[in-house]
Amino acid sequence: MAASSDLSPSNEYSADHPESGSGVDGRGRVRLRRAAVMAVPATLTVAALAVLTAQGALGVQFAISGMPFTVTATELNGTGFEQFGALDNMAEDSPNAGDTGGQVLVVTSAIKNATLTKLCQSVDLGGTNLVITAGSGSDKVQATDLTTDSTELSGDASFNKIEIGNDASTLDKAAVRGPKGVFSQQADTVRIANLRQTNYATTAGVFKLPGLKLRFSDSGC
Repeated sequence: MAASSDLSPSNEYSADHPESGSGVDGRGRVRLRRAAVMAVPATLTVAALAVLTAQGALGVQFAISGMPFTVTATELNGTGFEQFGALDNMAEDSPNAGDTGGQVLVVTSAIKNATLTKLCQSVDLGGTNLVITAGSGSDKVQATDLTTDSTELSGDASFNKIEIGNDASTLDKAAVRGPKGVFSQQADTVRIANLRQTNYATTAGVFKLPGLKLRFSDSGC
């Protein structure tokens, strides 16, 4: 993993050149003992998350539909940031499983408190897109205990007091912990401009969406 030469917790860590970028059966038993996930943590090309073992905690506690959705925002600001690799599972015999076995390797990002400007979320339903927008006015979207499970992330990111290489089971910035033995990172604060994600799941304790609009459209976010 390439990173700047000085990554002490007191330094700001930033990047502005984004790069695109545990197993459990139906009864909850581990099927994949070793999996490798190269993921761009919060849109950075200078760091990659590797899941060396995949056992235990998942990013979400529900069966995902297996339909990816796009999320964009002109700016995200958060306090209490964590990130680690995980595995999401579809419902048994899901028609969206394809050749995945009903499992999707993801990067879980957790933020204790987040604000987002001009949020857009869209899902391709086949022939049309369901689009949700919010936070385009003076009031921003607000979320607490926000987690996203992503396969792609891009944007211009900066972190304050970042820690890279933590064991995911020891994270303490956003009250979310990953599997023991999994590579992770965390920071006191995060800012991402021009955020774009491909997600399979999102959860939040509280999600406030001022100016919410839902519509069908020929194009997504």
